[in-house]
Amino acid sequence: MTQSIKKITIVSSIPLLAVALVAVFLTLQANAVTTSVNSTVGSIISVFTSSGTVAVNVTPTAGGVQTIANDIITVSTNNSAGYTLKINETAGSTALVSGGNSIPATSGTFASPIVQTVNTWGYRVDGVGSFGAGPTSAVSNAAISGSIKFAAVPVTASPDTIKTTSSTATNDTTNVWYGVAVNTATPSGSYTNNVTYTAIAN
Repeated sequence: MTQSIKKITIVSSIPLLAVALVAVFLTLQANAVTTSVNSTVGSIISVFTSSGTVAVNVTPTAGGVQTIANDIITVSTNNSAGYTLKINETAGSTALVSGGNSIPATSGTFASPIVQTVNTWGYRVDGVGSFGAGPTSAVSNAAISGSIKFAAVPVTASPDTIKTTSSTATNDTTNVWYGVAVNTATPSGSYTNNVTYTAIAN
């Protein structure tokens, strides 16, 4: 009896665990952003008068004499739009007062100044409004000028604008001239009125 030996090949299929190595590439993209750096610089302004008191002393004559003296107003501001300078009286009256006596303000105004008449006082700024170019100079007990025009210092509620600028300023000056004209009809005394200058950043 013939026996045949069958060769049996056993194939063992062992599943291989495939480990997939995935390379993850992180792509960094260039993103641009913009920041605004804002700095608000505050507007400041300062105003000074030359002395705080303007002496416009007069020794009268029968025909009348005039004394003119100036006050120098100095303004500084970092405001790029400049400043506005205003003037007004603060005593509640437009007259110079000494007890029960007074020297009334001129009837001239900023819009329509006039040549000063006897027994009045007023102010002017050369080259502003209708005052005229001047130049005004200081005089003491002189004949009343027939060409220099003055206005009354206005009341608090309606100040006059005597200067306007459009840029920054450092020690910018304005001459404000005061005139007092009297004759011997005005009693002796120390006559006073308070004037306020207001500088406003534009």
